[in-house]
Amino acid sequence: MNTYSPYFEFGREDWGSVNDLPHFQITEEEFEQLRGLNEDISIREVSEVYLPLTRLIHLYVNAFQRLHAEMRSLLGSPVAKSPYIIGIAGSVAVGKSTTARLMQTLLSQWDQHSNVALVTTDGFLYPNHILQERGMMDKKGFPESYDIKKLIQFIGNAKCGQPELRAPVYSHTAYDILQGEEQIITEPDILILEGINVLQVNTEAQVFVSDYFDFSIYIDADEANIRKWYVERFQMLRDTAFQNPESYFHRYASLTQAEAIQKAYQIWEQINAVNLQQNILPTKERAKLIVKKGPNHTIEQVCLRK
Repeated sequence: MNTYSPYFEFGREDWGSVNDLPHFQITEEEFEQLRGLNEDISIREVSEVYLPLTRLIHLYVNAFQRLHAEMRSLLGSPVAKSPYIIGIAGSVAVGKSTTARLMQTLLSQWDQHSNVALVTTDGFLYPNHILQERGMMDKKGFPESYDIKKLIQFIGNAKCGQPELRAPVYSHTAYDILQGEEQIITEPDILILEGINVLQVNTEAQVFVSDYFDFSIYIDADEANIRKWYVERFQMLRDTAFQNPESYFHRYASLTQAEAIQKAYQIWEQINAVNLQQNILPTKERAKLIVKKGPNHTIEQVCLRK
């Protein structure tokens, strides 16, 4: 362990030896539904990594809830119920969504905070017609492609204890915002916000999305591994979701395997790698906790800020 690091660093075995873990159960069927398309991880990772992590966050949430109760008593006036907000960041194809879904499932099994909401930042992308007008379709996912004001208003409303929250809905099939549709969230105990951009900062802004986080997680992996996972996922989507005639990417369904691999590498190098290197990776050490994955998606190291 690096004495001068701002993080406590745990190997997989040390992290998995945390005491007083909850006895939660996830069946193989439930796990398959939570797991990402091409993430070859086992249910064993739930007990060795995610249960210790959710136990840790449970301690933070309990302390947060006690503090708010004491504030209400001290101030002698109503203090709106504020959810504990968790941000989950990382590259495209690194496994953020699986982590977010597992966290939501496990954290909701505690009686003290059973209402756990999950929102992705995809819904706060500008609609395609705006991106097209601005010549930014090839920058989709970059910081400038998000309606940051709307996202900050949403997360600010949550932190202020607004009882009903409404978030835009994004369709990966249409590759666009679904106009007129909303995700409605009512009085969450915990709100998980997942997206590649949640830890990014804009030096011209005075308020950042991460200012509202109580805990933040960065999912990390070597770029070569993430690129490999992205290409594998693209090939799987070519045989599944892209076959849908309504899919924005239906034009890729007829590609041969070699053509699909070539196209996936091209998209990665021209868009996703640039976004990762310029905008996402530099935010890693802003996270409270960093989860490092190895070549087969298995988590090998956990770093917790001191």
